[in-house]
Amino acid sequence: MTVDIKVALVLIVAAAGCRAAEGSVIPGASVARGKQSVAGFGCGSCHEISGIRGAHGKVGPPLTDIATRSIIAGELANTPENMVRWIRDPQAVEPNTAMPNLGVTEQTARDMVAYLYTLR
Repeated sequence: MTVDIKVALVLIVAAAGCRAAEGSVIPGASVARGKQSVAGFGCGSCHEISGIRGAHGKVGPPLTDIATRSIIAGELANTPENMVRWIRDPQAVEPNTAMPNLGVTEQTARDMVAYLYTLR
C-alpha cells in the first residue's frame, strides 16, 4: 500500500468516528437511549408516537412525523437545538403551555431528540 492510500484510509476511518452516534442528528446522542427515555418519561400519555408501545395520547400533538415539521411549540423553528430547549424547559418558550417540565437533563433531551428526529 502506498503512503497516499494509507493516509486516505486513516482519514476515512477518522471521519467515520466523528459522525453522530447511531445515525443521530445530534453528535453524542443515542437514538436507542432516546427511545427509552421518550417511553420512560411517559410522553405517550399525551402524544401519539410511532414506535412507542401504548403512545396514543390525544392531549398534545402527534409526534409521529415531528422530524418533517417546520415549527415546534407553535413558534420555534424545528431544529435539534430548539427541540432540546423545548423538552428541557417548555415554560421558558411558552409560559402557558400544557407541556410539563419533567426535569429532563441536557443529555437525555439530546437523546430524546435523536429518537424523535427518526420519526418521518
